[in-house]
Amino acid sequence: MTRKSRGRPTDAELAILRILWDHGACTVRQVHDLLEPPQPIGYTTVLKTMQIMFDKGLLERDESERAHRYTARLTEEKTQQGLVRDLLDRAFSGSAARMVMQALATRRASREEIEQIRRLLDEVGARHGADPGSDPESENEVP
Repeated sequence: MTRKSRGRPTDAELAILRILWDHGACTVRQVHDLLEPPQPIGYTTVLKTMQIMFDKGLLERDESERAHRYTARLTEEKTQQGLVRDLLDRAFSGSAARMVMQALATRRASREEIEQIRRLLDEVGARHGADPGSDPESENEVP
């Protein structure tokens, strides 16, 4: 069977990916035991989901032992970047500024998160030759 192109992970697939990112290579049984869904999920459902994820190119599979071990094909950061890029394009017409403003208006950020955002904006501004203290309205977009 030819592997399909990578797709956006579903919520269930993201739950499995989080386990693999946190624990490394796991068998289906290990993933099943570590899942904490709101409702119980059967072993065969986890198995089928992981097989689909393998076909989608989200997982790699080591078949050298009887119990196959799965790992995430992409890092957590790369997966998040893809999801953010997709959301940015689909919901915000590519405007990072609109997406960030909406995110901050939707959920209160902690003082630490705001400081992290400021540092990131300063770094991005420095990379693009902007004065970190310049008027943010003068910048059209932040990559």
